Amino acid sequence: MMRAMRLTVGCLVLATTSLAAQQASPASDGRAASATPKVLDPGDLAGFKTIRAPAWSLDGRVFAYQLAPNEGDAEVVIKTVADGKETRFSIGEPPSGFGGGPGGGGGAALSVSGDGKWVAFLKYPLAKDAKRMRKDRRPIQSAAVIVDLATGKTREFERVRRFAFDGEKPSIIAMHRYADAAPAPSTPPSGAPAPAPAAAPSAADLLIVKLAGSEVTHVGNVNEFAFDDGGSFLAWTVETRDRFGNGIYVRSSKTEATRVLDSERAVYRRLTWADSGASLAVLRGVPDSAAADTNYVVLAWRDPMQTATAFTPTESNGLPAGMRLSAERAPRWTWDRSAIILGVAERRVTPPGERANPDVKAIAGAPGAIGGGGGGAGPARGDDEALPTLIIWHGNDPRLQSQQQIEENRDKSFSYLAAYRVGEQKLVRLSNDSIRDVTLTGKDRFAYGYDVRAYERGGNIDGRRYRDIYTIDVRTGVATPLAKKFLSVGFFGGGMSSSPDGTRLLYWNDGNYHVHDLTTGTTRNITAGAPVSFINTEDDHNIDRPPTAVIGWSKDGESVLLSDNWDVWRVPVKGGAAVNLTTNGRAQKLRFQRRISFDPRERGIDLSKPLYFAVYGERTKKSGVVRVDAGKPGPNTLLFEDAQIFASRARDADAWFFTRQTFTEYPDYWTSDGTFKNARRLTDVGAQQKSFVWSPGARLIDYVSDKGDSLQGALFLPANYEAGKKYPTVVYIYEKLSQGLHAFAVPNETRAFNPSVYTSRGYAVLMPDIVYRVNDPGMSAVWCVIPAVKAAIATGIVDPDKVGLHGHSWGGYQTAFLVTQTTIFKSAIAGAALTDMVSMYSSVYWNTGSANQPIFESSQGRFAGNFIDNYDAYIRNSPAFHAKNVKTPLLLLHNERDGAVDFNQGITYYNTLRGLGKDVILLQYVGENHGLQQPENQKDYTIRMKEFFDHHLQGQPAPDWLKNGIPRLKMQEHLKSRQKKVAS
Repeated sequence: MMRAMRLTVGCLVLATTSLAAQQASPASDGRAASATPKVLDPGDLAGFKTIRAPAWSLDGRVFAYQLAPNEGDAEVVIKTVADGKETRFSIGEPPSGFGGGPGGGGGAALSVSGDGKWVAFLKYPLAKDAKRMRKDRRPIQSAAVIVDLATGKTREFERVRRFAFDGEKPSIIAMHRYADAAPAPSTPPSGAPAPAPAAAPSAADLLIVKLAGSEVTHVGNVNEFAFDDGGSFLAWTVETRDRFGNGIYVRSSKTEATRVLDSERAVYRRLTWADSGASLAVLRGVPDSAAADTNYVVLAWRDPMQTATAFTPTESNGLPAGMRLSAERAPRWTWDRSAIILGVAERRVTPPGERANPDVKAIAGAPGAIGGGGGGAGPARGDDEALPTLIIWHGNDPRLQSQQQIEENRDKSFSYLAAYRVGEQKLVRLSNDSIRDVTLTGKDRFAYGYDVRAYERGGNIDGRRYRDIYTIDVRTGVATPLAKKFLSVGFFGGGMSSSPDGTRLLYWNDGNYHVHDLTTGTTRNITAGAPVSFINTEDDHNIDRPPTAVIGWSKDGESVLLSDNWDVWRVPVKGGAAVNLTTNGRAQKLRFQRRISFDPRERGIDLSKPLYFAVYGERTKKSGVVRVDAGKPGPNTLLFEDAQIFASRARDADAWFFTRQTFTEYPDYWTSDGTFKNARRLTDVGAQQKSFVWSPGARLIDYVSDKGDSLQGALFLPANYEAGKKYPTVVYIYEKLSQGLHAFAVPNETRAFNPSVYTSRGYAVLMPDIVYRVNDPGMSAVWCVIPAVKAAIATGIVDPDKVGLHGHSWGGYQTAFLVTQTTIFKSAIAGAALTDMVSMYSSVYWNTGSANQPIFESSQGRFAGNFIDNYDAYIRNSPAFHAKNVKTPLLLLHNERDGAVDFNQGITYYNTLRGLGKDVILLQYVGENHGLQQPENQKDYTIRMKEFFDHHLQGQPAPDWLKNGIPRLKMQEHLKSRQKKVAS
């Protein structure tokens, strides 16, 4: 059955262009456009630029970002929002994962001070120099640059790895430099005492730089540093190689005086300020050379100018026998400063014949230590004999041995949550061997914890994460049962959320939300009488009544905001009618997806102020921003366009920053006030697209699956599209994808199949929706994808004789299965595909060490049980058992170190198809995991995919590797010749 198709772009492009033409155009962030636009080839991907790490001041006056190509040197751009004036700084080639944020912050590589007077950022070696340094195995170190926005003056400091302003209106900036390499430890003569531990690898100079003026204070051998929440104090720990002079110091920003809070020949770890106010805590430890342990005490100051509270743990004040304070959990004051939250762990025992101290190892950065470079420990070996390399996999193990190995370091560093009650001078345990996973509620008065022992083994097989819930009184440590065999369904990470004051718990159970009052011990079902269900009926996984999303608690804790997948409801927790705040979501198929919050200090939602929500049109794919005024349900639409909108606001001013993107428009930044009228463009990165031929837009296609589901697909038009002409098309699949209609596909090399690259090369690209029926994940793809392709062909755009298919991982499975059920595709590429659901069910997800069984029964697999009880369904949906039906040329990608989908899934499918005489090729990139990480492999795969589709869908001559294969002895020559060709 077919449905009418509609064009949903074109007007947006014209409207945006018209709006931009009315504004003062910012300097182009893209490359200069060539006279004649060219096809976007893989060789052009390295130079394509993107915006990273956007940041702005709290008043919205200053906007900054990093402009970086996929490969090569980047720059930082600082713009004054009012007049559009901008300044640019070359910063070399930053590492991936470059961070930033609004309003200052610590640890980011780009920060705008809260008051908008200063910008600081990290600067890196030029790309050509960094390449040489990596080749020579020399460390690549950054420098820090401070910009005075009033004068434009800059100061640069070499060898800085981290910096932080001292608050929202900073007067200083602290910079932590790189440490010198620690000398190799010497071996003492026989019988001599062990040498003192070396300084921590992180111990290095700290620079305290006055922003006004030129004064710089150097502090040597700093291991940790942090400003308090208000920026009034800077604290740091000192750690020297011989531990003389070690201590904790604090500097007052107001008086500039520095005070020694404590100094001993010890190590100081986990320096932590309280969440609010100037209260400080730290661990002081003395390594025990006679045992594999360190003896810690807690030092804490309610105020840095007051005397320390010290806690030396003993059995007499509550420390259980055989336990110690743990350095794996940072100590901190509770909200009311009545106790110190900390961690306790089992005391380590020195293995026979060993003298090593783990903290000394950690100081030296040894493999396997926290902060070191190694993984889990290998088999133990004594001085006199080698032990067997045995691993025992027992049927009663709660976790597979493989999972235990992956999580070994986590298990070693586990600590039990505890509270030291200062007034009573007593340690209170909050977690134990029964209730290990404990979470404090707001303001630290109560906690809740889980006992999973009875359910852990079963949950690691079928994915049903049951647990017994307990509430805990933080003052006494007394645990009270709340719910038995509670099924965690994954929202909020653990299935529960506390009110801002910590006195109430919200959780989902038996198809409803419940609130438990921790002060009275009473529980109320708050949604049973609501006029709408909060069961997520759109979730097609094999899960019993999963919930819709929680938006958050009100500031006063009297209500919660819940989504029903469409509207946002205010639900009272003490009884009363639920109120639909957005009113028209379900009726108009609008999803109020998330609340836009712009104050990181917020604790609870203030319902006396306007609420802002991101809104998305499920059927139209429009998006935007709405405001709901206090006490007046109903959305006021501020922005709603045929585009994908992401918006945020400056914390202290009515200044909004947002991106607007479509498949044809790069997500440049715009700014406006809260009306979103007369928006002004801040960046013009999209100008670089003018150098290339580009898609003119996308069509939204409606279709109906073979099971009657009303679905949609995004059809992206080829460059130089002509109405009435049919085009070769690649179908890309992975569950629901039509919501990406307005997503700009940034050309890069990490994404092997890039829609922007393919549309530039004359392909149409179709991304359809797939919804699932339990026990038929493969057939569900057949029932959804084939009708989508037929609907796309009916538009007259898609050439029915030139349709290709591609997917990776779960999409790779769907691809491998679809070609066994249809001949509508003329070629297909399946990356990291599941092919035998029976063997895959009982194999291991090696990246985590866990079994695949939970994935099949409760997650993406969507089977109702194991393959023994459900054999026909597993066979029916396994590509391998239908391989004889394949008539489509198939290119497989699978790597031997794939830790998600075992390599055997790819190699056995390849061998089966090869044995049947099918047209099949397998690409294996040695040493790679589930996805390609090495740039040279990413580039190679991208080009081979293009060549494969170009041959089968565009009639291009087949390269030799595709036509005849490459013998092993000629592979090196083949790869070198292709690299030279790409480089030229």
